[in-house]
Amino acid sequence: MKEFVDFLGSQAPYDALDAADLETLAKNIEVEYFAAGTIVVEAGREVLDHLWVVRTGALDIVDRGMTVDQLVPGDTFGHISMLSSLAPALTVRAAEDSLCLRLPDPRTILAHPERLRFSPYGALISHQRLISEATLARGERPVGALMRPVVRCDAAEPVAVVARRIGEAAHSCALVKSADGIGIVTDRDFRERVATGEISPQAPVGDLATLPILTVTEDFSQTAAFARMVDRGVHHLVVMGRFNQAVGVVRVVDFAAADIRSPLMIRNAVETADTLPALIGACRLLPPTVVELAETGVPGLQIGNLLAAVVDAVIRKLLDLQGVADSPPAQSWIVLGSMARREPLPLSDVDTAILWADTADDETTGALVRERAEAVLTDLERCGLKRCAEGANATNPLFSRSHARWSEVAGRWITHPDAQSALLLSSIALDSRPLTELPLGRTLTDVMRRSARSAEFLHAFMLEALAVKPPTGFVRDFVVDHTGTHRGQLNLKRGGLLPVAAIGRFVAAVTGDSRGSTVDRLHRGAAADVLTVDESDTLVGAFEQVYELLLRRDVAAMKLGSIPSRHIDPRELDRLTRRHLRESFRAIAAVQDSVESRWSRRLRS
Repeated sequence: MKEFVDFLGSQAPYDALDAADLETLAKNIEVEYFAAGTIVVEAGREVLDHLWVVRTGALDIVDRGMTVDQLVPGDTFGHISMLSSLAPALTVRAAEDSLCLRLPDPRTILAHPERLRFSPYGALISHQRLISEATLARGERPVGALMRPVVRCDAAEPVAVVARRIGEAAHSCALVKSADGIGIVTDRDFRERVATGEISPQAPVGDLATLPILTVTEDFSQTAAFARMVDRGVHHLVVMGRFNQAVGVVRVVDFAAADIRSPLMIRNAVETADTLPALIGACRLLPPTVVELAETGVPGLQIGNLLAAVVDAVIRKLLDLQGVADSPPAQSWIVLGSMARREPLPLSDVDTAILWADTADDETTGALVRERAEAVLTDLERCGLKRCAEGANATNPLFSRSHARWSEVAGRWITHPDAQSALLLSSIALDSRPLTELPLGRTLTDVMRRSARSAEFLHAFMLEALAVKPPTGFVRDFVVDHTGTHRGQLNLKRGGLLPVAAIGRFVAAVTGDSRGSTVDRLHRGAAADVLTVDESDTLVGAFEQVYELLLRRDVAAMKLGSIPSRHIDPRELDRLTRRHLRESFRAIAAVQDSVESRWSRRLRS
C-alpha cells in the first residue's frame, strides 16, 4: 500500500489530500492491466461509477476515430462521467500495454473528497500543468528540437544483438517492447550489469530493461524536460508524438554536450555516493554548476528549481548514510521556507524540521531524534550547505516534534492567532515540504487544510502577510522606505521578495492549498478570486525580476569566493534597473493595498 500512497501523493489532484484520505484511497485500489489496443472506456456507453489513474504505459483519448490526446503515468480518466453522471463522451484506448489503478468514487469513501480538483483531458495541451511541473521559461525552444531517432527491439532479443544495434546507430539506448509495457535499456545498463557478468550477453534484453519509461511530449520546453531529468535522476527521456508514439529520445548530453557538471550529473553523483567523502565531492560540483547555468542564460527561478532538487537528494542521501530511515521511530524530514517552495537562492540556508511517529516516551524519543539530526546537519554543512542561522533547524525543539505535538500546536495556531508567534509558525507550516515518509510529514499542512480557518485567523494572517512593505523608490543615492525615511542601503530580499512570497502564503492560507512555488500560489490566487488576474501577473513579474537580480548577485559572490550582502548600495544600480525596481515596488504596494481593502470588506461580511 505504501507504493500506492507515495505514487498518488505525488500526483495532482491527489496531492491535495491529507494523509488519512490518501491511505483510504490506497486501500481501495484495484490494479488493472490493459493490453495494447484494448478499449477501456467506450464513448456513449454506461455511466461510470469509478475512475482510473495511469500507473504505467499510455492510453489514447479518441474522438470519432481520431486520437486527440494522450494519457501518461499520473493522469486520471473516467472522472468526468463519474462526477457528471453522464455517459462517457470520449473513448479511451490503450496505446500500449498499460497498468491502471482503479478507484471507487472518492465521494463514497473519503472524508474530504472536495479537495480533489479534477481537470479535463488535456495531457498534451495543458500549458498550466507544464508550468507547475517545471517552471517553464517563456518562449523557450521545445525539447523535440533536441531528440534523436529511436532504436527499438523486442524483449526476447539477446542482449548482445541489441547492444550491436545501438552501437551501429551511434546511440546510447533502445526502447524495449514487452508484455509489461515499453521499457528502456541504456549503455549504462550494459556497463554496470553485462560487463560485470551479472547478466549474460545471450540473455533476453527484457531482463535488462527499466520500466516504466520517463516520457515528455514534443511541446515540452527544454528547461522543463531537463528539470524532469534532474528531479527523477535519469539520463534519457523518451519524447512522445501527437499520436502517443515514441518519436525520439533526448539524452542529458544533448542539453549540455561537453558539460560534465550539469545538475543531473551532480544528482547522479549524489545518488551513487556510498560514503560521506564521496558525497562531499559530489557537492563540490554544485557552485560551479550554478555559475555556469547563470552565465549561459538559464532563468533564475529555473536555477532555483534545479538547485532544490539537488539539495533534496543530498539530504535524502545523508539520511541514508546515517541509517535514519532504519532507526525507529518513523520520522519525516521536512524542508521549510524557500527550499520548500523550490525557489532558494544559491547561497540560501537550508531550513529543516522533523516530525516523528508518536511513541510512549515523547521526551526521550525527541532527545534521540535531535541527536541524530545534529549528526545529519553537521554532515550537511560538510557538504557546503548551511543550516539555518536563525534556528529553523531539525535540532530545535520548536521544529522537531511528534505527530501528536505537531497536530496540537498547529491547530492551536489557527484557533488562537493572537498567541505569541502563532502567525509566524503558521507561515512556517505553510512553507513546508516533506522529503521522507510523505503521509507522516504532511501533518503540518493537513492541519491547515482540515481546520476551520476563522475570519479572525484570516484577517490576522492577512495583516501579518502585508506587514512587510516595499520601498517607495530612490532619491539620488538613497532608497526611500514606506515611512519616507531615506536609507543608504536597499535590502532587496526583504523589500522585494518577501512581500510577494507573503501574499503567496496568504493565498495558501485562504485556499488551504500550500503546494508549489510562490508563482504557483499567485496563479492559484487568481483562479480562486483571492487576487485578480492583473494583480497575480503583476506580482509574478515583480518576483521574477527581484529574484533574478538577487541570484546574479549570489553568482557574482560565488565566483569571487565571497559572501554576498542582501543590502545593496543604490549607487551600484544603473538607471534602468532603478526604474524597473521602482515600478515593481510601487506595483507590489498597490496590490498590498488592494488585497487589504478587498479582504477587509469580505471578512467583515
